[in-house]
Amino acid sequence: MTQAQARYDQLDPLAQAIHAALLAELDKLGFIPGTITIADPAQVGYRLERDPASGEHSLVGEWRDPRGQKLGGLVFHQDGSFFVEHDVIRSHPRDDRWFVEAVNAWGRDFDIRAEPRLLLVPK
Repeated sequence: MTQAQARYDQLDPLAQAIHAALLAELDKLGFIPGTITIADPAQVGYRLERDPASGEHSLVGEWRDPRGQKLGGLVFHQDGSFFVEHDVIRSHPRDDRWFVEAVNAWGRDFDIRAEPRLLLVPK
């Protein structure tokens, strides 16, 4: 087992809670459950990267589609903070003035904040 995988295994409960928070944001927006997939964080290939700010190693993963195109990313820092984003790339299901580019989550430990990233549709 790699160091990155061992670190992910420790963070799996947090990653699953973040995954649930991203799905909850999609539900709040009004998307029909199951119409937008946010992949399981456990299925991501992770690596350790040195954080230039702290000098410590962060756990970094990327969601990719079957063609290898990036769909989102996950970054877990040593201090317990994290940032996660996943592409949605769909029209807002309830308000045609908006386009939903992605959903994001950030926080520290199990203090998870999430929100959609919306773009105003030009008229």
